[in-house]
Amino acid sequence: MYEVVGVRFKKAGKIYYFDPGEFDVRKGDHVIVETARGIEYGQVVIGKKKVSEEDVVLPLKNVIRIAGDNDARQVEENKKAAREAFDICLEKIADHGLEMKLVDVEYTFDRNKIIFYFTADGRVDFRELVKDLAAVFRTRIELRQIGVRDQAKMLGGIGPCGRILCCSTFLGDFEPVSIKMAKDQNLSLNPAKISGLCGRLMCCLKYENDNYESAREELPEIGSEVVTSAGHGQVVGLNILERKVQVDLLELNRVVEFSLEEIAEANAQIE
Repeated sequence: MYEVVGVRFKKAGKIYYFDPGEFDVRKGDHVIVETARGIEYGQVVIGKKKVSEEDVVLPLKNVIRIAGDNDARQVEENKKAAREAFDICLEKIADHGLEMKLVDVEYTFDRNKIIFYFTADGRVDFRELVKDLAAVFRTRIELRQIGVRDQAKMLGGIGPCGRILCCSTFLGDFEPVSIKMAKDQNLSLNPAKISGLCGRLMCCLKYENDNYESAREELPEIGSEVVTSAGHGQVVGLNILERKVQVDLLELNRVVEFSLEEIAEANAQIE
């Protein structure tokens, strides 16, 4: 077992485990840690806890120190410098005539690297652009191509529901979303109604999918015959959320809605 703290570097970003060492690190504290990108500033979102070896990536990095006021000021200065770097990069992209859209710019805490995030329809030859940027900033340059979902997560916005995008507020990872989930939830398959700002299927289709799948396992299939308290009938519709079945009663020639419990009781009486 390893004692760790969970650190997040961006709002709604992934959580990474670090060894707190001798520091009394608590949830809400800001810390300085060493990552694959270099020295970074993050916030502790999970206090000290024990985890198994399978849940950590070894070797486990240590917390360098608890961040102070000077570190917070450094972060603000980095953000200001990143905004200036954004404008410079836009000019360089235009000079080279590259088909790419700059999304965000980020300095590592120690300013050892600048990361430029961009989107593009295909591969982009940005080697000359990197040379120009390196000559301007005199530090390591990384251009990272991201997808439209990551772009929406970085930029934020208001979703069709009227709330701030889930990906930019609390979703740490993108989970696979399929058109089958929309079908299972009896939603309109109109792309305009089931797509988010990113143009991909809305992440919230995943939220209730497990509930729909478990309900479908309990409910009879459409077209099957069932026995009800009012007689035999054929299933013509399902109310999955309320676990109710719409049955076309053959003898009465009308459709009646029954709960799953009512159908089970009717079958139990026959047995």
